[in-house]
This record gives sequence, C-alpha cells and structure tokens, in this order.
Amino acid sequence: MDILLIAGMWLDATAWREVVPELERLGHRPVALTLPGQGDGDAGATYDDQVAAVVAAVDAADGPVLVVGHSAACALAWVAADARPGAVARVVLVGGMPSEDGETYFGFFEPVDGVVAFPGWEPFEGPDSDDMSAELKAEVAAGALAVPAAVTQGVVRLRDERRYDVPVTMVCPEYTPEQAREWVEAGDVPELARARQVDYVDIDAGHWPMYTRPDELARLLADCAADRGEPRN
Repeated sequence: MDILLIAGMWLDATAWREVVPELERLGHRPVALTLPGQGDGDAGATYDDQVAAVVAAVDAADGPVLVVGHSAACALAWVAADARPGAVARVVLVGGMPSEDGETYFGFFEPVDGVVAFPGWEPFEGPDSDDMSAELKAEVAAGALAVPAAVTQGVVRLRDERRYDVPVTMVCPEYTPEQAREWVEAGDVPELARARQVDYVDIDAGHWPMYTRPDELARLLADCAADRGEPRN
C-alpha cells in the first residue's frame, strides 16, 4: 500500500528517514512529505498550501492510501480523509489528535517575526522527550525548521461527514491507549468521538518515535495498512 508520512511541526521528510526503509522492506510504498514552508524554502507558504500538498499526494497514489500524521500534522491527515474519503483507506495519528472545523491549525506558540521557530526542549521535558539522548536532541534541534505564521495560524476546514467512515488508528507514544480512549469517550476529541472505528495502539516511546523507535513504528504502520477488519481495542 502507498503510505503517506506527514511529520509534525518543525520537521520535513527527513524525519522519516529510518522508518521508510523498514516500510519498503515490509513491501509498502512510503512517501514522506516535505510540506510547503517546512523544508522547501517557501517562506510565503500557507496552511492551505500544506493541505493542497497533502491532498495532491493522496491523489497521486496508485490506490487506497494510508495517511499517517504526526503531532500537529494529525490535523492534516484528518483533513485528507475529509477531502478524499473514498481514497484514504485509514488514518494513523501518531502522538496527536485531529482538529475541529474552524480551529486554528497550530496556536500553541505565538509567531515571532512571522514564523514559529522551534522553542527548544524545555516545553517538551518529561515523557515527550525522556527517550531521546542529548545527542539526538541536539541533532533534531539543529535541523528544526521555522514554520511560517501563515501556516500555523491557518484555519482548519472540514466539510464531508464521510470522513467519519474512514478507520482511524491512534498510535499512543507519551500517553497510553487507555488515556486516549478516555479522552475520546469523554468527548474531548469530538472528531474521533464521531468516527465509526477508532483503534488504539501503544508504542513505548516519547513524542518522536520516528527517531527513537523507527523499526517498531514502521511495523505498526504496516499492521495498520494490512488491517481492514473489525475495530481493535
């Protein structure tokens, strides 16, 4: 299956560099995206440009595609299901949740001089990054990309309720599947509360498992690509 990989804030396609070979070894066709304004040098990119790039990648797939979003990009993965519900076989959310219609894409950090730069590791101390070595943190920070405010301040738009028929897998890194299920059942994640099928999968990692558990993450994604059955809890 074609597997579309969308990394979260401050990352480009190279974030998946250790995941891609394992997915290929398992027989899949991974496509790691570099989003507009996030590694392509386009300082004028907008959130809508990123949405268009994701949808274009879905359209370019040979058949039904597994769309994987990480962190903030979980919103983009869900928007892909909304835009192309017949072409997205499953959405996988790694360490993140889909946004609701009308929400700001990434409002957690205020832009400075027109961009949201990587804020350093202090906001992510604890379970998010405890599994990362000092060397790995330095490497990731050195490659982090400032994201244009026109991306982060974009407004999420969802229009097609057929997205709720697209199966979803939540890969739970710094939180447990039990916690994620409680959030959804309590209505804290309205989009997933309305989804027909939501599965929960644990991974013993922090917020960036593509760096710290790439082979395990690849195998989980391959399992998601193969899973066309009943919901799993």
